[in-house]
Amino acid sequence: MPAIDVADEFETIQRLLAPLAHPEWGRGLTDDVALIPRRKGHDLVVTKDAMVEGVHFLPTDPLDTVAQKLLRANLSDLAAKGVEPFGYLLACHWSPRCGWPERKAFVQGLAEDQERFGVALLGGDTVSTPGPASFSITLMGWTPKGEIVGRGGAQPGDLVFVTGVIGDGWLGLRAATELLRLEPERQAAVIEQYRRPMPRTAFAPAIAAHATAALDVSDGLVADLGHLARQSGVRVDVRLETLPLSMAGQAWFDGRADPVHALAQLATGGDDYEVVFTARPGDESALRREAERHRLRLTCIGDVRAGEGVRVRYLGEDVPISRPGWVHS
Repeated sequence: MPAIDVADEFETIQRLLAPLAHPEWGRGLTDDVALIPRRKGHDLVVTKDAMVEGVHFLPTDPLDTVAQKLLRANLSDLAAKGVEPFGYLLACHWSPRCGWPERKAFVQGLAEDQERFGVALLGGDTVSTPGPASFSITLMGWTPKGEIVGRGGAQPGDLVFVTGVIGDGWLGLRAATELLRLEPERQAAVIEQYRRPMPRTAFAPAIAAHATAALDVSDGLVADLGHLARQSGVRVDVRLETLPLSMAGQAWFDGRADPVHALAQLATGGDDYEVVFTARPGDESALRREAERHRLRLTCIGDVRAGEGVRVRYLGEDVPISRPGWVHS
């Protein structure tokens, strides 16, 4: 393995990354450590995601969108827990294709999203690799002590909700790899959703206040509901006909000969970064008011029952699902 270019590493830190650092907690990126603040009455919540070229993003994806997808994937994890984010640690493994312009683009993407979501860089590491390029973020946030929303609180009688739309991440990947053709505006919309999903950070307080269990949809809606069902010791029933679709998703769906198979593909494709959660029926009105206040689509897609696993149905008929979502080996 070639040696790390130390001069380039420090130039990258000083010229590109240091301006992103929190002025106090990040210590100007001049030290080997970060200072993590305390917040009375709150728990510190930590999440970590990594992305590898050729696995989580395409070699042709612009690096500003790669940086934003990485940060947003972590923000989505915290939003699903009802957590307020504040700062992150970053690791960059630059491949030979990551020259100075590409690194500047990566950092510009982070700078834009730091301002948009109110977070700051605290520290991390940057190295060179023969490839592929990979990046990792450890994101931290606050939740009132003992009140984090986990995956294990769903109870029979709860309703199942999902934010936003499902399927555009999967459609966007297919569009970006030329496996799918839609009208140009819709094609661009799903590619944008694949590259830059929108974490539901503004809805996190509503999740904290009302959800009995929650997680974000990254591996696929059915797969992620399977995690929730297993941790809660319940069965989740999903009605495929209620799956919320975007205009692009609806256009694609309308052209399918087998609607059940098409909806199943969207429900198992992954990369949506929406929040799927359970809540008591009595909380539905409050949740819908909050969603409307944030101009966020909120859909009830099923309910929780005694039993185990996920039962997927379409117009009352069971739908067998052989592959519920993405699984890393």
